[in-house]
Amino acid sequence: MTTRTIVLDEDGLDILELALVGALPGLPPPAGAPADADELLLADRENTPLARMTLAGAGAVGEPATRLEALRPLARHGGPHWAPDLRIAPAAARERLADAAAGRPVLALVIDDVPARADLDHAAAAVDGAGAGAVLVVIPVARRTPAAGTVGAAGAVRAGLAAADALRGIRTGTGVVAVVLPWPAVEGGAWPAPDLASVVAAYGARMLLRLSGLRSAADGARIAALDGVHRAAVHAVYPEASAAEVLAAVAAPRRGAVVLFTGLSGSGKSTIARSLAEELADGGSRAVTLLDGDEVRQHLSAELGFDAASRERNVERIGWVAALVARHGGIAVAAPIAPFAVSRARVRAMAEPHGPFILVWVSTPLAVCEARDRKGLYARARTGEVADFTGISSPYEPPEDADLVIDTTDATVDEAVAAIRVLLEARLEA
Repeated sequence: MTTRTIVLDEDGLDILELALVGALPGLPPPAGAPADADELLLADRENTPLARMTLAGAGAVGEPATRLEALRPLARHGGPHWAPDLRIAPAAARERLADAAAGRPVLALVIDDVPARADLDHAAAAVDGAGAGAVLVVIPVARRTPAAGTVGAAGAVRAGLAAADALRGIRTGTGVVAVVLPWPAVEGGAWPAPDLASVVAAYGARMLLRLSGLRSAADGARIAALDGVHRAAVHAVYPEASAAEVLAAVAAPRRGAVVLFTGLSGSGKSTIARSLAEELADGGSRAVTLLDGDEVRQHLSAELGFDAASRERNVERIGWVAALVARHGGIAVAAPIAPFAVSRARVRAMAEPHGPFILVWVSTPLAVCEARDRKGLYARARTGEVADFTGISSPYEPPEDADLVIDTTDATVDEAVAAIRVLLEARLEA
């Protein structure tokens, strides 16, 4: 049997999640799957195998998979869009709807844009028109970091939940169940975007309305014009020369920052870093760049080994990129293992001229990290299959200059992100 590994991007992971929870009936082999494969290991960008796809026959890449087997849970992050009581499987949603609908029709209201005031009235009228006894409020979110100044996944969920609460208040006899749906951000990835109507049907709704589709042309025009409101107001107050200077000052990049995580494999630093980057980007005015250690290894440092010199060079490359991001007013969040004090000090020296530098030591003990071992690396290191493995056959130098120390044995992702944000915002304002 020939087994190949396919590394999925964020859109691919969203679709895989939908398939694994039962929202999709099945998946064909992803685009680009080798023709000689009998089975595929579907992995995330950290090369962690998440699922095994057994193909219908050797070389039959165009045929649907005969079986999709979960190997490990997908990595979960912080924020409301990862809340386990919202990001639920179809079976759990159908159970909640059965209680809310009592046999009456179920309408899926898809929150595909930040709800405006008029949208809520349109949604209530649509519920009345459909004669629905329950409404499944579907909030589709993509994993991708939003552009600076736009509402990200966490903000979209907060706004969507507020809309669900408002709908409960407007239509008190209507049961409302809210779910967060992972959804691809772009077309043309490992798989084509699923059919939304089929997916919400799996969650228990036979009727579907998109919030944006209920919006009037006049409301849409007012929302689209919001970007120009501030500019128009500035020009109304100032003469042209002054207005140009005021607008340029607002657009000018502010100080950037670098947040460098360090810690053992499995300590939780990548999960916290990704959640931090998502929260900082959610409605923030600065561009946020996530530099995950495993992803950098695959691209920026693919030729490096794992000896001490290569590890130092890898961390310094990450530091140089992070400092460049900060220099242009962005926030770089980097999460390598960074085992050596000397390379961490060099990153600090590169970053501090351009803004705050925060070293976060995720101090989760070795025994806890090894017990998690999502990738099976510790087990392989113990047998000597993986050489130069930090904490086992290669040293880790605990930082004496950490700005924040977090042990994920007890601390949650949300608690860790909140602590880092408090420190970062204080230093950015200093």
